[in-house]
Amino acid sequence: MFQGFSEDTIHFLWGIRLNNHRDWFLEHKQDYLDHLYHPLKELGEELMAAMEEAYPDEGLQLKVTRIYRDVRRVKYGGLYKDHLWLVIRQPSEEWTARPAFYFEISPEGYEYGMGYYCARPVQMEQYRRRIRREPEALEKLARKLNRQSTFHLEGDEYKRSKGECSELLKPWFNRKGIDICTFHAPDARMTSPALVQDILAGFDWLMPYYRYFKALELEPPVTDPIR
Repeated sequence: MFQGFSEDTIHFLWGIRLNNHRDWFLEHKQDYLDHLYHPLKELGEELMAAMEEAYPDEGLQLKVTRIYRDVRRVKYGGLYKDHLWLVIRQPSEEWTARPAFYFEISPEGYEYGMGYYCARPVQMEQYRRRIRREPEALEKLARKLNRQSTFHLEGDEYKRSKGECSELLKPWFNRKGIDICTFHAPDARMTSPALVQDILAGFDWLMPYYRYFKALELEPPVTDPIR
């Protein structure tokens, strides 16, 4: 059962960021297991069980990342990740191109939310075409987001405009991907089992956004060149 992270979790993450080599990691591997990996896995399992119970028809699946970097990418960073995450999403070989709920912990703190952040350009074109055809559905979600202050819209944007839309949807229209998230510096909630309920309440609030982006799979395929 998830009991919370600890100050040692953050200490380890800062340590691996500043000492990203094999000798340091092997010396602190038990810290990694005790204070980071096992608590993250326990958190993911509790979140997954609750999401399965609440949304049995969504076909969700849990993935918990490990600290070891892909050897093909080591030249772009150290041997080890300095932030770890879990995702709850539909099983798929290309799951990164689908919407997903996530939790991430780093030296700076933790965040969670709903991401459609690795969508392919053709998927984002389907998204924009749905906005043009049926803006009301996303406008409703945009108003819901604007009425609160916990979650924020993020995601890289194109430098050139992708076209016209309503003023309300301009922050949404020109994105390369979508991330609706909340970030917290290390706090007492992070060290408490109550973090599970905080995240679950957030995922429940975000479910309409998840379903909106999941439904893009039913959109007509893009056959003409993307502008």
